[in-house]
Amino acid sequence: MIPYREDSPLRMHHLWSLREDTAVDWDAEGRTLVLSGPQGTERIEDPTSAVAETLHRMELGPIRLANLLGPKDGAASGEAYTVVLSVLREISPLVIRTLSLEDLKGPVLSVVPAGPAARFTLVRPPAQRSVRLRPNVTITLEGNVFLLECRALDHRVQIHRPEAMWVVSLLARPTTPDALVQGAPLPAELTLEILGHLAGAGMTVSVG
Repeated sequence: MIPYREDSPLRMHHLWSLREDTAVDWDAEGRTLVLSGPQGTERIEDPTSAVAETLHRMELGPIRLANLLGPKDGAASGEAYTVVLSVLREISPLVIRTLSLEDLKGPVLSVVPAGPAARFTLVRPPAQRSVRLRPNVTITLEGNVFLLECRALDHRVQIHRPEAMWVVSLLARPTTPDALVQGAPLPAELTLEILGHLAGAGMTVSVG
């Protein structure tokens, strides 16, 4: 049974967290944040209070930046948001990006950095251009999570829910985003958002 109704609004959330093996702490002088883990060490000199709070919260688990840095005092909060995003781009190899739905059923998928050069950006493939799953991507089951990975890529994708797996299965053959929307038993915006995360992680390739 498809757990969606056409008359129900779909609310998607983009969540941010740090890799579980990343520790956040201040240096001895208390002026520099030090993020350390298997991917290496990142140092953030004189971080703003918004940056420090965001990273400490991300160390605990996925957060919505809008909840933490949402409009409170007009331009100041907007400036804080911009500064935090800039820092997160600098430490991309430590940052997990998660797509979630506001239905209390947990995350849909997570894009996890797997190399020191990992830089994630959502990709929107052209609606009429065929794409497919990268041929050398492997899919394995770890606990309750399907894991998509490829040695040539700097990201892994964790599939938490069947919605994302439906999209992955349809990408076994070349298909256009438009056809994907028609074929997946999901709202169009969710299908395209899942595709955007897979493409951004390098899991898809253009065909033709």
